Amino acid sequence: MTDCVLIMQPEQPNGYQHQRALQDSGDSISELQEWRPVAYRKCTDTLWLLFFCLFWAGLMFISGYAVVAGAAERLVLGYDSFGNICGRKNTPVEGANLSGLDMTNKKYVFFLNSCSLEIQSLRISSLSLCVSSCPQEQLNSLEDLQSFARNNGSFLCIYNLNVSNYTLNPKAAQLCPTLPVPPSKSFPLFNRCVPQNPECYSKYASVLISMVNEMDVFHRILSGILAGRDTVIGLSVLALAFSLILVLAFRFIQTLLIHTLIALVVFGLLFISGVLWWLHYDYRNDPSTELETEKENVKFLLGYAIFSTIVTVVLLSLIFVLRKRLQFAVQLFRIVDKIIGRIPFLLFQPLWTFLILTVFWVFWVAVLLSLGTAGTAESTSGGQVEYRALSGICYMAWYHFVGLIWTSEFILACQQMVIAGAVVTCYFNRNKNNPSPHPVLSSISVLFCYHLGTAVKGSFLITILRIPRIVLLYLYNILNQKKNAKCLFSCCFCCVCCQESCLRYFNQHAYTTTAINGTNFCTSAKDAVCILARNSAKLASISCLGDFLLFLGKTFVSQSNKLTEGQNHRSTTPFQDNEDGTELQPMT
Repeated sequence: MTDCVLIMQPEQPNGYQHQRALQDSGDSISELQEWRPVAYRKCTDTLWLLFFCLFWAGLMFISGYAVVAGAAERLVLGYDSFGNICGRKNTPVEGANLSGLDMTNKKYVFFLNSCSLEIQSLRISSLSLCVSSCPQEQLNSLEDLQSFARNNGSFLCIYNLNVSNYTLNPKAAQLCPTLPVPPSKSFPLFNRCVPQNPECYSKYASVLISMVNEMDVFHRILSGILAGRDTVIGLSVLALAFSLILVLAFRFIQTLLIHTLIALVVFGLLFISGVLWWLHYDYRNDPSTELETEKENVKFLLGYAIFSTIVTVVLLSLIFVLRKRLQFAVQLFRIVDKIIGRIPFLLFQPLWTFLILTVFWVFWVAVLLSLGTAGTAESTSGGQVEYRALSGICYMAWYHFVGLIWTSEFILACQQMVIAGAVVTCYFNRNKNNPSPHPVLSSISVLFCYHLGTAVKGSFLITILRIPRIVLLYLYNILNQKKNAKCLFSCCFCCVCCQESCLRYFNQHAYTTTAINGTNFCTSAKDAVCILARNSAKLASISCLGDFLLFLGKTFVSQSNKLTEGQNHRSTTPFQDNEDGTELQPMT
């Protein structure tokens, strides 16, 4: 929102006008126009909106094909190594004798070697069966397997092996699960027998969730988040509370708060530099400093002290040079405060965007999973069944992937245009007695009626840069063992990231210009670049100070969370009773 105000602010008091070529009935008419919201708009970048609709028609075709040709129930219900879907009747597959069985009462997938699962050619190496119940206790012998099958009606060996032959068949060791069988449990909506042994569970979960070795790290991170979910939720709520407090502080005490934050930064930098120089002086003059490691520590302290001093001098110099520009930053925050006061729903706009993105991502993942199961069942030499992907699935997956990036960027572009439109409506309304009743809804209606094509075009440009970035990241992970290739891809990746950041910056200002003047994307981008170039010094100083102050605010919120978390850890220290049983003391 500060960027929206910045592009409207620099020369607005002087009535800034710009030259623009208007296309009306095929004639070019040059006229001067003020930077004010136009009363009569026209649709912008219509061809791009039509192109986006055609692209989404392709996505809908892929979604329908995935639903018709895919077998999502194989992922939800699970299936065995012989092509039988657990929990339903099945049709036989030619060449697979154990296919086409009735698995209505056998709803759970059981792996014969659940403690040593491996991925081979994107398939789990262990045989899997459909069973009626998972073993709740550890089974150590074939006799235990036989007893479990007779008592529970759940057969853990290959279907064509009779229960009475579990202990008699010489090939029972190959046809039955690897002993000992760990206790397992099925979870709701996940019809798999998950081993409860920690080592087996870690291997099992990493294979099933990731299907690649690297995702074991993701599994550990996810497990840590789930284990500390109460703390994560509490800290998130606390961060929201601190953020609201900071917003209120910026609203009522902008000047005092800004000067206080800058003073804290100045004194903090001076304090850190002074402490580092004092420690270096103290260690250097200490006669007990004789070891090489201690001398190395003194050198490191000297380096840190020099670096801290340089940073302090640079920042203090910038603050001194830009001290007169500080009032502009204060004025900027005052304008933002007035806009938030008039349109408080802007604070909740990112929440609605996140919910829309979440719904789209869920839809995208569901289609991707269905698309991944679109294949034909073929029997192998061992009587098992494999599903071969249909031709063209790879190209559909890439098309679907581009749709993920483009649509996500389009949703974010719509959010930026809605915020820009609401801010423009509020900023240019000089009649305080007659404010716009619903600026956010008005901005949404203007976006959907006139400027969806502009959002499509801007998001498409971001997509063009993001796809090479993802491809470079993929190649970087593949060639991470080769130093020369790693360095080359790192440089290319950094260049693409810088280009994407610059394009996002100009896109945001182009959206703001479109919200004001109602022009198409290219004209808005040109006008935005012109006004940014005319006021580059003022905009750079205000942007730097504004971003720096916002960074200090974010640092305040994060550090407050860390302090609170530390206090919670200390408050949960185990206690023990005194000998008389009347008081509690922390255990040492």
